Amino acid sequence: MSPSAYSIPLSKAPSPIDRRFQQGGWLLLASLVMFFLSSVLLYGFYAYWRRDDPLSLVPLPMDYLFSTVMLFATSGTLHLATLAIRREKRVRTVFWIIVSLVLAIGFTGMQLTATNEMLSGPALAEGNGKGLAGMVAVLVFLHALHVAGGIIALAIVLVRTLRRKYDHECYWPIRFAAQYWHFLDLVWIVMLISFWSTTGGFVIGH
Repeated sequence: MSPSAYSIPLSKAPSPIDRRFQQGGWLLLASLVMFFLSSVLLYGFYAYWRRDDPLSLVPLPMDYLFSTVMLFATSGTLHLATLAIRREKRVRTVFWIIVSLVLAIGFTGMQLTATNEMLSGPALAEGNGKGLAGMVAVLVFLHALHVAGGIIALAIVLVRTLRRKYDHECYWPIRFAAQYWHFLDLVWIVMLISFWSTTGGFVIGH
């Protein structure tokens, strides 16, 4: 067999199993959307109930805002990884997936730091304001769990990419990873708007 046979893996059309995985992926995203929308709605009701409590107007850590940039960058680099594998650019695909992993881990670290800052702030040392901040922390934690799941999935996709499991026709796991992070973008933006409108918002220099 000639060496060229190993340079580019043979492409194949999506199998019925691949299609079932795709359908399952879309059902997963749909169920997660419903879950997060319900959670944000419950948070909104709780925040409205506590609207007269001045202690609930705790400022949000700026790291929540800065980490949003990293989250969007993760989606962008995964989109670039999808474009790269469609063109059989394996080295470039691996590079963008690694960059995505680094950004995702950085996002998670900033989220944890920001949440700890908010919960340990002097404004929350006493009073009922900690209730609303606690709800913010719970929603952030739920989002972080799904981010952690996305990081694990990215690591698996990276290993399979290195093992040449994907090509320009069979690349759905990479594309789904990008779609999953777009979903995380959307959920986080909805959550951030909800937090901003029900707390003290972002204070420059805080």
